[in-house]
Amino acid sequence: MIKLPIQIKRFMETFKKGGFLIYLVGGAVRNLLLERNTNNWDFTTNATPDQILKMFKDAYYNNTYGTVSIPSLHQTIFEITPFRKESNYKDNRHPEKIEWAKTIEEDLSRRDFTINSIAYDGKKIVDPFDGQGHLKKEIIVAVGDPDHRFKEDALRLIRAIRFASQLGFLIEDKTRASLTKNSLLITHISWERIRDEFLKIIESDHPSDGILFLHNTGLLKHILPELEVCFTIPQKSPKRHHIYDVGTHSIMALKHCPSKDPITRLATLLHDIGKAKTFWKDKETGLITFHNHEVAGTHLVEEIAKRFKLSKNQTTKLIILVKYHQFTVSEVVTDKAVRRFIRDVGKEYLKDMFDLRTGDRIGSGATPTSWRYELFKKRVVEVQKEPFKVTDLKIDGHDIMKVLGIPPSKQIGDILDKLFEDVVEGKIKNDREVLLAQLSSLPHVQDKQ
Repeated sequence: MIKLPIQIKRFMETFKKGGFLIYLVGGAVRNLLLERNTNNWDFTTNATPDQILKMFKDAYYNNTYGTVSIPSLHQTIFEITPFRKESNYKDNRHPEKIEWAKTIEEDLSRRDFTINSIAYDGKKIVDPFDGQGHLKKEIIVAVGDPDHRFKEDALRLIRAIRFASQLGFLIEDKTRASLTKNSLLITHISWERIRDEFLKIIESDHPSDGILFLHNTGLLKHILPELEVCFTIPQKSPKRHHIYDVGTHSIMALKHCPSKDPITRLATLLHDIGKAKTFWKDKETGLITFHNHEVAGTHLVEEIAKRFKLSKNQTTKLIILVKYHQFTVSEVVTDKAVRRFIRDVGKEYLKDMFDLRTGDRIGSGATPTSWRYELFKKRVVEVQKEPFKVTDLKIDGHDIMKVLGIPPSKQIGDILDKLFEDVVEGKIKNDREVLLAQLSSLPHVQDKQ
């Protein structure tokens, strides 16, 4: 039997004392049955919105679907919607009108998938579509006719795959066939909605399976055509370590990316999409190359970020990770080159870049790391101990004016630049006393004197 937190029991008791029916529904029931954490608490009732508002002074109601929101303890919002009937849907997304139902069974019959169509009133479970059985079988099944469900609301197409990715479930054959058949309907959905579901797939426990579902059902070509085409681009050739086509490699890289951050995972998935535009194969040797694919890829992810309406910070991070993912880890790379790599990527994204590279390596059939890779990471740590910009020096313009007795001028900047150059080249240490002693020996200072 489902064990409810005490605050949920008390909340539901308020309705019962008022003479109303109330059920916990949707993801909350599903997660409780799976013994997973539950953060969102959704309820349905035979009370009308006006009746609910009378019971809770802090409740508010400002939508067309009858959902009343009630702030609770622990900064949680409870959402309660009166029993609703099925109705005709316009634009494959929104019902033309809202009609209240009389029974919980009517309400459950309009929902998307059987595992989300289970209700619990605190004592008994209402499960008219065998959602509990499908939870045990670990399958996603549409409620009723899947064609009807997907045509009602095309967002359900990607939601089916999102649930499969989050739960590690398969999609039942009839539901999956309908999903493929109706995949074009996803083009009726706003990019904001698609983005939200897509990123939930990316940050799920099984993101690579989710992307593969999108590919196999035909949804990916409508959401990320830039990635879809990559499944037609081969990489196996003489003198190359790749064992997969570009699309499969991208999915495998995502699978093995150690980061939990959705944008880092997205960058890992998209890091090689420029290869479709830069593919070249030598007819005589069979050698395949992708010169400057990171440049082509950068332009493509800029467009994807716009289409997905990513935030400014998300866009910046995505572009940087794709743009600079082709860094060299040779043991002969200079400190100057390592320093440039750190400046290009930014200290805040270094771990993300290394996580992308780890996924890239394993997704290519290589080992997770190598002695050169580990040496490069150590050098990145060591190089960061040295200054990266003039303001990192242990002295500033005020120190120079005081020691040399000169007024503010361009000369101050010139001196700082010269000191910084000497520190970067290893001629002197970034030590306050050393830098102050060095001031009098600078050529332009002697000329001034």
